[in-house]
Amino acid sequence: MLVANPAHAADEINIDHVESADGKVSVLLAVDELPGGATPDLDGLSVTVDGNAVDAKAKTVEAGEIERTTVLALDTSKSMRGAPIEDAKAAAKAFLDAAPADVKIGLLTFSGSVQSTIEPTTDHAALAAAIDGIELTLGTRVYDAVVEAVGLAGSDGARSVLLLSDGKDQGGGAPIADAVSAATDNDVVVDVVSLDQRPANQALLAKISDASGGAVIDAKPAALEGVFTAQADALSNQVLVTFDAPKQSSEEVNLAVELTSGGVSYDDSALVAIAVADEGPRTVTYDAPKFGKGVMLLGALGFGIGLAILLAVVMMGSKGQSEAQRRVAAYLGEAKPTSKGKRSGEPSPGSLKDSAVALTENLVKGDFEDRLNMKLAGAAVKMTAAEWLLTHAGIAVVTAFAGLIMSGGAAMVVFGLFGAVLPWLYLKRRHKKRLAAFDGQLAETLTLMAGGLSAGLSMPQAIDSVVREGNEPVSGELRRALVEQRLGIQIEEALDSVAERMESEDFAWVVMAIRIQREVGGNLAELLSTVANTLREREYLRRQVQVLSAEGRMSGYVLGGLPIGLFLYMLLVRPDTARVLYTEPAGMGLSAAALVMLGLGYWMIAKIVKIEV
Repeated sequence: MLVANPAHAADEINIDHVESADGKVSVLLAVDELPGGATPDLDGLSVTVDGNAVDAKAKTVEAGEIERTTVLALDTSKSMRGAPIEDAKAAAKAFLDAAPADVKIGLLTFSGSVQSTIEPTTDHAALAAAIDGIELTLGTRVYDAVVEAVGLAGSDGARSVLLLSDGKDQGGGAPIADAVSAATDNDVVVDVVSLDQRPANQALLAKISDASGGAVIDAKPAALEGVFTAQADALSNQVLVTFDAPKQSSEEVNLAVELTSGGVSYDDSALVAIAVADEGPRTVTYDAPKFGKGVMLLGALGFGIGLAILLAVVMMGSKGQSEAQRRVAAYLGEAKPTSKGKRSGEPSPGSLKDSAVALTENLVKGDFEDRLNMKLAGAAVKMTAAEWLLTHAGIAVVTAFAGLIMSGGAAMVVFGLFGAVLPWLYLKRRHKKRLAAFDGQLAETLTLMAGGLSAGLSMPQAIDSVVREGNEPVSGELRRALVEQRLGIQIEEALDSVAERMESEDFAWVVMAIRIQREVGGNLAELLSTVANTLREREYLRRQVQVLSAEGRMSGYVLGGLPIGLFLYMLLVRPDTARVLYTEPAGMGLSAAALVMLGLGYWMIAKIVKIEV
């Protein structure tokens, strides 16, 4: 079962939870924010996955259809004495009364430490009795409470924490980073009810709620019962949307849901992970065997294909922990010994893939490894430098073997060279294409960020809005920058890494502008809008140049590839004719001269059509 990060936006409907199992996808949709408490038209539901419409059904949630868990975390510090704690108890009981019977509710109280916990249960009456027995003590450890509450929520279904506090964390316990990572790593939404707190204290709590997809609700003691009842009503008004899992899916898909109410359409979307439907067993058929020399050739060719399949199976096997993960685990003291003294994550002696990768890692080090890893990350190739080089070597060997089987030693050399060059060309083209898409989306991305900043969002929050609403590759690269920022790296340095990884001069200028603004001050939203307009004009000019130079580039491709393609064709159909070019002295001289002139001509055409903008 795959559980997606919940998406919460300031819209009328929200995708609260997504999970998929047994070929079915279930989406929990909150509709409590519809104007005037309107009832949605479930028959008018529309669901798309990556822009493709799917046949979906919607209905109100019934008991047992999807597991829902909420943990109430109540501040029981001395500052809550008197009316605040009494109002808090009444509000918690009101939540228990209004929540659907199938929702598991847990209880946690905290002050200088976590005082007591009650496992999530559907016995709401038992929780009400425990609330009456709450006592106040000294201290406030909000972040400890968040970490404990997230663990108490479990790991299945839609999970949330509703935290009530009237003061900031007094320190001495878990840092705020632990609370944020606990909520985000476990996909638990944390909503915070701030009881008469200063804006600075609310901003600290907002770091937790915003990261997890929740919200901070500012409330007075007398209004607590209404706030908690509204949270319970939101659970009662959730809609369950179901549809068949797609046959194919990427790591993350864009799930969009739209429904109508009172003739008005409302929609929400989120990047989620969805399991691919099981397509069932496949039938493989084989041609009838042949005899004589053909049998030998087919057998040799089958042997080469078998080597390729073996390499693919080895490279796509279970990776286990990466080297970086093993180092972090050792630093944190989490590496556990396994059989024969091995630590978890280390390659076993019998693992062919791990042994080959480990050997390659010993040979690939230093600046070359760093540059290759940067190129792979920029091209969105999920391999390490060692894995890429090992795959590259396997392709070269297999293509050379195929050439040997088809036409002998000369073809083996030619095919081997192509097998060595083509992966690099593929990587370069993929990286260039992704960079072009990145630069093409940059202007609109800056406009969206500027709008977020004008609306009062911080820089990380504005970037997060782009991550949730944008498209690849910008959303993926900025998501990585946000992760680095949450791990303690300055946001400018994280954005610099994006510019370096994508080799984007335009984005490097954007980061430079942000740095200058941070140092000298000014209106960052206006600055980003100005930069966006500049980049938009540059992109327009760049595309004009691409169109005007397209004929020259195509001429270079045709003139450069035609002689090589013709030689390969002759090598396959008339090997005796082509053999003169690499066996006779005159033929070898002509071939060498032809290659030099061909390379020179292609270089000249490339220089002519390459125009820097």
